[in-house]
Amino acid sequence: QVHVVESGGGLVQPGGSLRLSCVVSGRTSNTYSVGWFRQAPGKERGFVAAISWSGATTYYASAVKGRFTISRDNDKNTVTLQMNNLNPEDTAVYYCAADPPSSSYSNTYYAFGTYDYWGQGTQVTVSS
Repeated sequence: QVHVVESGGGLVQPGGSLRLSCVVSGRTSNTYSVGWFRQAPGKERGFVAAISWSGATTYYASAVKGRFTISRDNDKNTVTLQMNNLNPEDTAVYYCAADPPSSSYSNTYYAFGTYDYWGQGTQVTVSS
């Protein structure tokens, strides 16, 4: 069984930074690719960023590219999303998701249905 747990959300002022962490635990969990998604009130859950199991390849939504950085430490089974220069449009519940090893990941990393395991989400609020 694979478990996904996010942490690090909170309230931050516009222009500020937050760091979200995602721990993926379970057998062979360090071979899983990981994605971050977010869902604002009244909106669908959307792709934010993703990272391959090795950490060699990262992907970003256009809305966050240049402001967010995804990284991973497989020794600690942890994926981190560093979010800088936050704005009110970034306010949402952020979800971490894990995908078992897949040869098609480079084509499907952005899709909600790609991921088998999801965390419970962590709230990020950007407001003055």
